[in-house]
Amino acid sequence: MQLNQLKSDNKKSKKRIGRGIGSGTGKTSGKGHKGQKARSGVAIKGFEGGQMPIHRRLPKRGFKNLFRTEYVPINLGIIQKLIDEKKISPSKPLDIETLLKVGLLKKNNNYIKILAKGEFKSKLKFIGFNFSKNAKMIIEKNGGTFEDLNNK
Repeated sequence: MQLNQLKSDNKKSKKRIGRGIGSGTGKTSGKGHKGQKARSGVAIKGFEGGQMPIHRRLPKRGFKNLFRTEYVPINLGIIQKLIDEKKISPSKPLDIETLLKVGLLKKNNNYIKILAKGEFKSKLKFIGFNFSKNAKMIIEKNGGTFEDLNNK
């Protein structure tokens, strides 16, 4: 005897429903008598037989604002690193297109916020970003300028 000759005799055949009273699943096809669940296309999700369903027993938690604006955070330290690697020129102004070319952003319609994490020691002009308070202070301290477009 070999592996390809092995046979399983305990195959379970598919239940044939509605094939006469002698089949055991004839007439009502194992669905009982009448009622909503005996009909086709009905699934009562979350129904617990009249008991208060669990999704109504538990308290509501939190709040999701559908109109929130999600900002892409970019730290000043990352910008300084790109300047040190000569990927960004400190003489040209920094805008969204420049960050797209460098690969720091994936798409153009992002809301961007410049944050103050990391060391920043370049004099740079920023165009079209939002800034944290500390990031503004650091940019001004280094002699940089910014055009805050307030794209909220």
